[in-house]
Amino acid sequence: MSSDYSYDEQGTFYPFFFFTITSVVTLPLTYSLLRPSTDASAIAPRVQSPFKAENQAIVDAQRATQRRKQRKLKRGLVAVLGWLFMAANFWLALTAQHTTAKIWNPYDILGISDSASEKQIKSHFKRLSLKFHPDKIRPDPAKNETIESLNDKYVELTKAYQALTDEEVRSNWIQYGNPDGKQGFSIGIALPKFIVSDGNGKYVVLVYALLLGVLLPYLVGSWWYGTQRMSKEGVLIESAGRLFREYQDSDEEGRLISALSTGKEFEEQLKGNQADSGLSKIESRVISAAVLSPKDQEKLESVDGVRRKVLALLWAYLGRVSLDDQALENAKYKVAPIAVALAQSYNAISLAYGNTKAILASYTTTQRLIQAVPPKASPLLQLPHFTPDIVKAVEGESKAHLTVQQFMDQSDAQRRSLAVGKGLLSEEQYKEAVHVATQLPQLRVAKAFFKVTGEKFIVPSSLVNLVVKGRIVPPGSTNVPAVKEADLEDPDPVEGDLKALKEDSGDRVLPPLAFAPRYTRNHSPRWHIFLTDSKQGKMAVPPFTFTTFDKPIFGADGKPTFNMQTLKAQFAAPPGPGHYTFVMHVICDSYVGFDTKMEVTLVVDDAEKAVQVEAEDDISEPEEDSLAGQMNALRGNGAPTKPKKQSADSSDEEESGTDEEDNDTSDTNTDTEDES
Repeated sequence: MSSDYSYDEQGTFYPFFFFTITSVVTLPLTYSLLRPSTDASAIAPRVQSPFKAENQAIVDAQRATQRRKQRKLKRGLVAVLGWLFMAANFWLALTAQHTTAKIWNPYDILGISDSASEKQIKSHFKRLSLKFHPDKIRPDPAKNETIESLNDKYVELTKAYQALTDEEVRSNWIQYGNPDGKQGFSIGIALPKFIVSDGNGKYVVLVYALLLGVLLPYLVGSWWYGTQRMSKEGVLIESAGRLFREYQDSDEEGRLISALSTGKEFEEQLKGNQADSGLSKIESRVISAAVLSPKDQEKLESVDGVRRKVLALLWAYLGRVSLDDQALENAKYKVAPIAVALAQSYNAISLAYGNTKAILASYTTTQRLIQAVPPKASPLLQLPHFTPDIVKAVEGESKAHLTVQQFMDQSDAQRRSLAVGKGLLSEEQYKEAVHVATQLPQLRVAKAFFKVTGEKFIVPSSLVNLVVKGRIVPPGSTNVPAVKEADLEDPDPVEGDLKALKEDSGDRVLPPLAFAPRYTRNHSPRWHIFLTDSKQGKMAVPPFTFTTFDKPIFGADGKPTFNMQTLKAQFAAPPGPGHYTFVMHVICDSYVGFDTKMEVTLVVDDAEKAVQVEAEDDISEPEEDSLAGQMNALRGNGAPTKPKKQSADSSDEEESGTDEEDNDTSDTNTDTEDES
């Protein structure tokens, strides 16, 4: 037995092979490029404002550069080339000469029925022999016949006749499908022969070596090295290690900004002579602008190298200090997004330690980096056209800074008297600032309580839901409707209630992108909710992050809907019964002064007591309008009275296990103001 190799010279198979291999890569790649974007920066609404910050051209240019990186041009080019290659192979498959291998069948060769008898076969072959015997037939040039082709045909007829009449030939046909017995096999290769012949074989080997020996290991190594050198927060592992060494339990924002300047990413941005060029100019401008506290200035002067310039640029960015140099201004705006990513990594480190002050510092530092507001500076600087001088005029002699909400809660006449005038805001600037303030998504918490789905009591180690009810009420909103008691409830869905399940799995609503004209990224606001133990200063329940809401925030007319939103965080209850008082923090990472801090109390009942109370409820007397109640009355026991219906407040109290005060914003003591 011998083997042979056959190549696809007619192009019958290899176009399908190439088409299939290419489609395995091209189709998923195309889907990833064409599927609807889930990136909030592409689909979220925006705060409407024509305001342009200083150096807006630099900010817009860096945003455009970031968008180009996200467009994935390389993958798009590969997808286009893949489709062109697939189209070429599809065309070849359509135009190629298709041949189908035929199974050797003596009946078909002789042209007789499978049911023919041996006598009929012999008679039919005799007629064919008289017609096709080489001694009796002559080639017909019109049919392209030759002596050889006629001889081959007669031999084929003879083999077919013998396969049906000769025992040995018939046995070969039955066993091996061929009258001559066992044959050699052919290995079909779905490639044209010219690829591996005429000296081209070495090039094929070279291509395979490049693909399997160079490209594939490079791609796998790049992916592996990338995963190993980056943390899940998107910063270099080396940077995370440096932040770990900089960590302190009682962090302040100024000290944390100094810690962020240790990031390895900054060294890649400021290479070579960029680390020192313009450093003295930046420091002198920052110091003269009075952005630094004495402690911060001392820290700046104590470091050197790339870190010193990065720290100076961060303070110049936060203080909105003009550097009067294109290269320095570019560097100033580049450091902020890197610092925000490092602050998120620092937040992960602080969460591992669980110290409340450090966790809060990481969140508030992120807010100020996004808004370009220095530590301890007024939140009013988030509004368009507001400068430190205008803030000073608005706040007057007050030692405490005004929040955007407090400023907007004043009457329009009072605000104008403070902010509009010579050397202050113009009328147009004032209107623009107010217009932006009325679009900022301030989450105002109305109520917070604990519950266990489907249960009346919270028992040790049960799965507890922290339910936070709140509304988006932008600063300065007017005609805010009162909170409805029904909106503060969180009823459990009835089993099999498809409508409730559909609502729970419905489309989520994105808030507007953060209004941060000096930040060179499109940032979608995030709300973080976590519980702390105020006595120990430690985190009790890790943060839950929310980026969307379950109901529309703004209507088609751009005005707030004041819909009650529901945010839920699930965690395990403490292992023992008792009253547990926590401080709940609701923090928005995008705006300064939009945070909420309130006390909530979790009541955990003893499991046996809860079972006993539920059992007593199950055997309570029947109501008078039920069949059992009527039968009870006929026995002479009188009609039982219905149990007194609990108010909404009391039912919530029973459900959550917390104490609620009259006219309070939640079922626990809080320090938030009344929404209405």
